Amino acid sequence: MTSCEGAAVSALTLSVSTAPSQDWDDFVRSRQTSIYMLSNWALLARDVFGHHARFVEARYPEGRLAGILPLVQQKSLLGNFMTSIPFFNYGGALADTREARFSLMDRARQIAHEARCSYLELRDTDPSSDGWSARTDKVTMILQLPATTDALAKALGSKLRSQIKRADRESTAVRTGGRELLDDFYGVFAQNMRDLGTPVYPKRFFAAILERFGGQTTLVVIDHQGVPSAAAFLVIDGARAEIPWASCRAASKSVGLNMKLYWEVLRHVIERGCTSFDFGRSTLDSGTYKFKKQWGAEPQQLYWHRWERDARSAGAGAPMKESRLMHYATSIWQKLPLGVANALGPLVSPSLPW
Repeated sequence: MTSCEGAAVSALTLSVSTAPSQDWDDFVRSRQTSIYMLSNWALLARDVFGHHARFVEARYPEGRLAGILPLVQQKSLLGNFMTSIPFFNYGGALADTREARFSLMDRARQIAHEARCSYLELRDTDPSSDGWSARTDKVTMILQLPATTDALAKALGSKLRSQIKRADRESTAVRTGGRELLDDFYGVFAQNMRDLGTPVYPKRFFAAILERFGGQTTLVVIDHQGVPSAAAFLVIDGARAEIPWASCRAASKSVGLNMKLYWEVLRHVIERGCTSFDFGRSTLDSGTYKFKKQWGAEPQQLYWHRWERDARSAGAGAPMKESRLMHYATSIWQKLPLGVANALGPLVSPSLPW
């Protein structure tokens, strides 16, 4: 069952529903945009975690879609906020016209206010000039891929190549696949998340992604002396590849397994015919930013437009406050025994502002 409401805005009609219209995904596929705008990613948050998903649509008078905006509300004891979309780097309004875009954004702001959310965040790659404040503390790192791995190796330089070859002197094996590698991926990922001081996602989250997007997802696992020690989760959409999650056990970093992991990932996506690789978001000049930069990736500014219920917390102060709280929580989580962290993480992580 779906709930739906409509309102005319200029020549457009806006509607809000708990399920996407049948032409939603066709609208997304006909435009060069992020795979995460497809309806199943917002529905994933609803079906796996029980979050409230809303689908805002703008239509021309003849009924054709003019724009879409997926929203997910995360409401728990940890807070009440709305994102387009959580868990990933991209979202926001996808629209044919400026009018449609800002109409969708304004309607989302109304929805968040009516739902008593503390804030609304729209994860755009384009800036807005319609009175919205934006977080600009994050960039995503994009590498334009050459046609062959030989060309990539030459572009990387001798220092990076030597770091990659360091791991080749160890007893390593590389495996690529899907659902059959999930347990091995998750074991590496869960330990790494505890070491970083971050609650881990439940395994069922990754299982659901692999089930719904099996043709566009790949797991890469590297065994070190017979033990899964580095792993990556890839999302591949046509010629574009992204690595939302990658992990390496601390003991294996000293032999360069983290470098080999990224090399094997890049080798895989080049062989798949990809022409660009998204290393994911980073804070400018942070450690992760510099790690990605050494592979030749270039920053692309992210504009995460925000509405705050408390206007005093809007703007640059919001991420600064969140950063202080996160630093305190991180230091506590890192001290937890692995078994405790793995048990508590899946209970906490679905409600965090990822």
